Amino acid sequence: MIDLEEATEVLIMTTGGTIEKSYDEFDGSLANKESQIKDMILRRLRLPYTKISVFSLMGKDSLHMTDYDRTLILKTIESHLSKNKPIVVLHGTDTMAKTAKLVYEKLHHSGTLNAPIVFTGAMKPLGFEDSDSVQNVTEALLAAKILRPGVYISFHNRIFELPNVRKNKEKRTFESF
Repeated sequence: MIDLEEATEVLIMTTGGTIEKSYDEFDGSLANKESQIKDMILRRLRLPYTKISVFSLMGKDSLHMTDYDRTLILKTIESHLSKNKPIVVLHGTDTMAKTAKLVYEKLHHSGTLNAPIVFTGAMKPLGFEDSDSVQNVTEALLAAKILRPGVYISFHNRIFELPNVRKNKEKRTFESF
């Protein structure tokens, strides 16, 4: 048995987005309802060296996020940095780079950025056969454990360090610029 004292604790903050959308069989819609990360991803992974703490901050499509929502994400991250634990933020891909850039700009020179903050999401919802959600969450967890303090986007087997990251809609992934 592995001693959890030896495990790295990673905080996962969920904010909604495609990665957390649920399919409603009644009306055929996809919507953000409640976080599925524990049931649909984490219970499938073998993480004996990782202690996960998950909390849901909001459940919004990132296209509907406001500046208030982004500030709430920033303030929540700031409040957790005192724990010196890596943070993974599940976020919708459409405005993920915008939120990550805000976090980078506010924390980069503040002296409070003492842990990796890794944003990730998915192009296809969790639960769809060809969803990239499990891959992206798994890679973000590993990245959060090995990266130096900073703000990153982990997506499709790549790590992008902020600030110069954007979504490439044609390729359906992220890129540096």
